[in-house]
Amino acid sequence: MVQRGDVYDRNCPTRVIANHATGQWGSLVLGKLLAGTKRFGELRREVSGVSEKMLAQTLQALERDGLVHREVHPVIPPRVDYSLTTLGAHAAKQISGLFGWIEENLPDFLAAQEEYDARRVENV
Repeated sequence: MVQRGDVYDRNCPTRVIANHATGQWGSLVLGKLLAGTKRFGELRREVSGVSEKMLAQTLQALERDGLVHREVHPVIPPRVDYSLTTLGAHAAKQISGLFGWIEENLPDFLAAQEEYDARRVENV
């Protein structure tokens, strides 16, 4: 029986998987793939700011972790599709829920930031 991981333990492999799934690019890629299968170029356009190198590394990490499925079609020119696995879909739904909550509460976050910044200026 495999025991449950502990993401708070620096030696547990769950921490690496959590970093892949919840890091800046991993979470955005998972969120975009929630809408369906996409090609590399589509992901690159839809995840604004990600470089080709970083997107490739992110997709490889997510594929290795079992969150993303990569399908190579035997055509010329080569065509590669990326989609979520069952694990990936579950993770993406969780992340999407968090993103939605952040977007809905943006005014509160901005007000908190302004308040914080004002306090910092007063204390200088």
